[in-house]
Amino acid sequence: MKTYVYIDASNLFYGGEKSLGWKIDYKKLLLYLRKKYDVTRVYYFGGVETNNFHNDYLHYETVPLQDLERHLADNIKRQGKNLNEAELLIAGKHLQRVRFYLLLEQFGYHLVLKPVKTYHQDDGSVKRKANCDVDMTFAMMRDLPDYDRVLVLSGDGDFLAVLKHIQQQGKEVIVLARGPRTAREIKQFAGSNFRDFVRLEHELKFEHK
Repeated sequence: MKTYVYIDASNLFYGGEKSLGWKIDYKKLLLYLRKKYDVTRVYYFGGVETNNFHNDYLHYETVPLQDLERHLADNIKRQGKNLNEAELLIAGKHLQRVRFYLLLEQFGYHLVLKPVKTYHQDDGSVKRKANCDVDMTFAMMRDLPDYDRVLVLSGDGDFLAVLKHIQQQGKEVIVLARGPRTAREIKQFAGSNFRDFVRLEHELKFEHK
C-alpha cells in the first residue's frame, strides 16, 4: 500500500506543539511514519521569512532554500552594524529557521514553502501569514492517482471537503493531529482513523542534548 503524508506545518505547530507542551523531533517523526505506515513520500507545507529575497513564483513550487540562506546571511553580514539588538535577533531567527528547513530536506521531507506576507489590520496591528491550505489541497488532488493511503497531519476543518473526496475515490485517509485542537468535523470524519499526537510523546518528543 503506497502511503503519502501531507503536513500542515502551521496547524502542527499551533495546534500541536503549543498545546502539547513539548517539541516534536522531526527526525523521529519521519522515522515513526516510515516504520508505522511504510510511507513513500512526506510533504511539509509551511511559511518562511524571505526579507526582500526575490522569489520567482512562476518557476518555483517552493522558495529555494539554499539561495535564501545565502541572502539572509549576507544581509546580516552587510547590515549587522546598523541593526539594533532586537532587529539582529529577529534576523538571526529567520536564518535559523531556514537552516532548520534545510535539515528537514536532509532528513527526507519534501518541502513546499511560501513567503510570509505582512498584513496591516484596521486596528493598527500587524498580522503575518503564509496560508498553504490551497497548496496542500492541490498536492493531495494532484497525487491522487499515485497513492493508496493518505496521512494528513492537520486538524484544520477546511480540509474536510478534499479528505471526503479522497475517501470517495477508494483511498484510505488517516488524520494525525492534536485532539482538542482538531475540528470536530475532522474527528467525526476520520473516526477510528484519527490519531492523537498526545499518545506519541515517548516516541516523538525532542530531547535536548
